[in-house]
Amino acid sequence: MKLYVVLLTFPVIFLGELPDKTMFASLVMATRAKPLQVWLGAACAFAVHVAIAVTIGTAVFALLPRRAVDGVVAAMFLAGAVYAAWLSTRPPEKEPDEPQSGRGAVLSAFIVIFIAEWGDLTQILTANLAARYHSPASVALGALLALWAVAALAIVGGKTLLKFLDVVTIRRITAVVLTGLAAYTAWLALR
Repeated sequence: MKLYVVLLTFPVIFLGELPDKTMFASLVMATRAKPLQVWLGAACAFAVHVAIAVTIGTAVFALLPRRAVDGVVAAMFLAGAVYAAWLSTRPPEKEPDEPQSGRGAVLSAFIVIFIAEWGDLTQILTANLAARYHSPASVALGALLALWAVAALAIVGGKTLLKFLDVVTIRRITAVVLTGLAAYTAWLALR
């Protein structure tokens, strides 16, 4: 386990997930069910997605030469930066209106988050980080802690949090961080 990789992964994934649709879904589900049940369902869904993303990132590294992996990761970071910048030009997502019952809240939260996270920015970033740092357990831990923290923030204080944090600004910061990671990784690929 590499602590520096955990510490580098956490803020990238945290910022990428903070303005995400799953944050809003968790917030809404928690208003209609017990917050702990919603968090447990979301936490399990995030764990499955992190395992998938880290496995894919590690497999890509095992199959391709290091320079090719760095080039692919740089391109994906850049694509993530462009995507985050594009999201910052769109209006923030609104809360969904559908009610959620208290029964089966864990399963409902798992299903909603599991489906919503497929191909999500943070899943792609997790795969990229696993390929880049060659430490799947460290990336998995940093990503999982970040995703769990965002889910907890959404469930416990999402409405208050959004009064102080501008979603567009968070998306722009994410785009800048990802651009920096893309440039650094591209530089490594060209060395």
